[in-house]
Amino acid sequence: MSARPTSIRIFLADGTPDGIRIVYKSNWVGQAVVASRAQLGKALQREELSRPGVYLLLGPGETGAQRLYVGEADVLRDRLKQHANGRDFWTRLIAFSSTDESLNKASVRYLEARLIELAKAANQWELDNGSAPAKPPLSEADRADAEWFLEEILVIYPVLGVDAFEAASTDAMPSDEVGDLYLSQRGGKGRGREVKDGFVVFKGSLARASETASVHAYLHDMRRQLTERGILEPCDGYLVFTQDYRFPSPSMAAGVLVGGNANGRTAWKDREGTTLKKLQEARTKVQT
Repeated sequence: MSARPTSIRIFLADGTPDGIRIVYKSNWVGQAVVASRAQLGKALQREELSRPGVYLLLGPGETGAQRLYVGEADVLRDRLKQHANGRDFWTRLIAFSSTDESLNKASVRYLEARLIELAKAANQWELDNGSAPAKPPLSEADRADAEWFLEEILVIYPVLGVDAFEAASTDAMPSDEVGDLYLSQRGGKGRGREVKDGFVVFKGSLARASETASVHAYLHDMRRQLTERGILEPCDGYLVFTQDYRFPSPSMAAGVLVGGNANGRTAWKDREGTTLKKLQEARTKVQT
């Protein structure tokens, strides 16, 4: 999908930035309701949730990383009520419906299946769905309409802080500012790149197989989870990255590679040996 200028409106239904938000996009029939779990009762009264739609439940995972559940419903309100006392992890929801009759049961099932497919392929967030549903049979025209709706919501999700459907390699495109960075210390050997929302470690990087005695619990849990998800695989005495992976910070990326606590701003360096810290400082100097 090629990028193009567009306009997104966020309506603060409660008049506060942390209240219920309704999201619209120019020249599009879709709309989203964004609410916290604490606001669910009030959100269920919204007309937007009386229609068919697809939704995300968002919250922290086992390691503090982001976790999501993808669902669909013929009547969003009814399904979301079931999650009030169901899944425990979620703290926020994003539910998409349409302002007309363009979404029906078959199309929202298709959207659910495609979002799960994309989240699994990107493998950046923990996915709470136990299985991947099959895409329902749609006519060529209906499938084209559903894919168009999908393209539009994929533009909006990152604006709302959701990058679960984007491969890390998408973020790590060449930049004129800081290029590839390297780590080689304490048994870890990695290549990565600073990105807008964190740090991407590239496929083929090698993490130390063992961990230091003082490793923080969250790093231990992160390495365990990445291994369980197949992002890290044992190979020749290391744990090798099988894909590009986006971490929330360069320090977490470095910590996973070295198997212990690390300062990512000094551990990551360019080919000339300049640390990320110095590169960041150089960017902020006022040019005279």
